[in-house]
Amino acid sequence: MVAGRRELLGFATAGLLAYAVDLGLFTVLRGPAGLGPLTAKALSFVAACSVAYAGNALGTYRHTRPRGLRPYAVFFAVNAAGAAVQLLCLAVSHYGLGLTSQRADTVSGAGIGMALATILRFWGTRTLVFRSGETTGRRPGSWTGTTGGRVGSWTG
Repeated sequence: MVAGRRELLGFATAGLLAYAVDLGLFTVLRGPAGLGPLTAKALSFVAACSVAYAGNALGTYRHTRPRGLRPYAVFFAVNAAGAAVQLLCLAVSHYGLGLTSQRADTVSGAGIGMALATILRFWGTRTLVFRSGETTGRRPGSWTGTTGGRVGSWTG
């Protein structure tokens, strides 16, 4: 149980740091840098994904020792799916249910959408990106003597 709490705390810490980077960079790019809203958000999203990946890879899931670009690409895809969940919640509330106030948009996008997206991101991060290989009976991220590939890896 302690390991599960530690994992949640590490994931939350990396996520909060990434959120701060997203918000801060978006504000700077949108304001003083004078970029358009979509360009600024796209750049801040990529930067925040990179910070969250680094925080999880070097902290929360350091025992899995991810290698190459594949884990980052999957992590980015999981985060993009999370962003899509948030947008879907906002679209359903605003356009489908007709709840068009700023408060309703905030509750659906930043409240309900963020909660559902966080669950998706946590699941995707732990099962698709930083798999531990516990089902093999070997140490997480260990190398096999016969194939040379990581246990639980698609490539070995």
